[in-house]
Amino acid sequence: MVKVLISDKMSPLAEQIFKERGVDVDFKPGMTPDELKACIGEYDGLAIRSATKATADIIEAADNLKVIGRAGIGVDNVDIKAATSKGIVVMNTPYGNAITTAEHAITLMMATARQIPAANASTHAGKWEKSRFMGVEVMGKTLGLIGAGNIGSVVADRAIGLKMKVVAYDPYLSPERAQDIGVEKVELDELFARADFISLHTPMTDATRGIVNKAAFAKMKDGVRIVNCARGGLVVEADLLEALESGKVAGAALDVFEVEPAVDNPLFGREDVICTPHLGASTTEAQVNVAVQIAEQISDYLLDGAVTNALNMPSVSAEDAPKLAPYMKLAEQLGSFAGQITLSGIQSVTIEYEGHAAELNTKPITAVVLQGLLSPMLEGVNMVSAPVIAKERDIDISEVKHERPTEYQTLISLTVTSEAQTRTLKGTLFAGKEPRIVDIKGIPMDAKLGEHMLFCTNHDKPGFIGGLGTVLGNAGINVATFNLGRAEVGGEALALVEVDQAVDDNVLDELRALPQVMRAQALRF
Repeated sequence: MVKVLISDKMSPLAEQIFKERGVDVDFKPGMTPDELKACIGEYDGLAIRSATKATADIIEAADNLKVIGRAGIGVDNVDIKAATSKGIVVMNTPYGNAITTAEHAITLMMATARQIPAANASTHAGKWEKSRFMGVEVMGKTLGLIGAGNIGSVVADRAIGLKMKVVAYDPYLSPERAQDIGVEKVELDELFARADFISLHTPMTDATRGIVNKAAFAKMKDGVRIVNCARGGLVVEADLLEALESGKVAGAALDVFEVEPAVDNPLFGREDVICTPHLGASTTEAQVNVAVQIAEQISDYLLDGAVTNALNMPSVSAEDAPKLAPYMKLAEQLGSFAGQITLSGIQSVTIEYEGHAAELNTKPITAVVLQGLLSPMLEGVNMVSAPVIAKERDIDISEVKHERPTEYQTLISLTVTSEAQTRTLKGTLFAGKEPRIVDIKGIPMDAKLGEHMLFCTNHDKPGFIGGLGTVLGNAGINVATFNLGRAEVGGEALALVEVDQAVDDNVLDELRALPQVMRAQALRF
């Protein structure tokens, strides 16, 4: 009999489902990390919420563990890289709490509009300060959504019901999808300039960290109100405090913080700031939904080998997995590369298979391409949910298999058409197992992708290599590999450089200032 540990507080229905399916289950919430580490080796499955931290240290001790299931969407508390290297599947439940979190955002927006917490405290104190708490109506106001995915689209629906005008910034939001959910798609600076209320519904990525900062506040209307039920760190708290003190921001409502648990914060104690302790998913209905879903998913995997909502494993049979594994890695790299360099809404995606790749079951490979493509800006995307998300966003997906001869034994081509341009990337497998990028925008290339990459588009003119090397050298950044390609002598050229550490914005600005450089971007794989 397989054995599962539930190490966080969870609906009793989860334990019941495990038992009904014939799974031996222990319910031990509130364990210390040392206690968890001492016993984790006994279990085949681990069901958690947000309190348990599945660190690399704990995963290393999990000799029998096959699956970690997170009842909820966020997996910040799971070391996915360590779990993957250990052969442990990591699952989540990406759709179980969308309604609950959206409703909390709307609740906080209304509360800050009418100063409900401060008025409540004043009235409880017997002060009856009716004239002190002058609020604002939301009807007719503009709500700016940063992120219009599962949760953001529900917030839009509720706000439209309140007769608000909704504008949204989301690079992956197509015009058709924007029309379907009733929002106007805008660029970020326009959102800042027009919104009376701003609500964040985007994951924490390198692109979104600190997206609402001092520069952003300067672009906003006087008296704007900020709501964040997404992730702490999207809003720079020190800059928000300054904007509140100056009167630029009339109020803020925060369910998430840069450091959690948030027990001491400069924003605490201010009447113009409403704070809740990460309650976005805290309703009875949401907790039942995610608990039931994760118990079913873990049971299905341990008993039948079925994989649902996995973040680090494709949904393929045990027989096909070894054969498809290198193609999955190549597919994810192609998709991630394209996703990181695509800055406008995606309209269509075409994946072409040639050589040995065309002989495979390509559906899971295509799903992994989409996962990589959408992951840079969307939280919780996996190979199961990626095709559904693409469909919801009206992204046209085409899969083509060619029988024509190719100079490579196997070749996968990815063409992404966005609102701004069409771009094609091609990849192959070296020795049948090592992914290589062999073509970018029609320019031949032979590049192996490392964790930290620098991608430059430049004019094919003397001085580029020296200038790039000088900037990186001055920044103390070591070059691991250097790959160059060009369309023609003196024309457009590309550089794909593997470096030993992340390249920050200051270094990128220096590179962009080089006379030969048209574009410089840091990529991570």
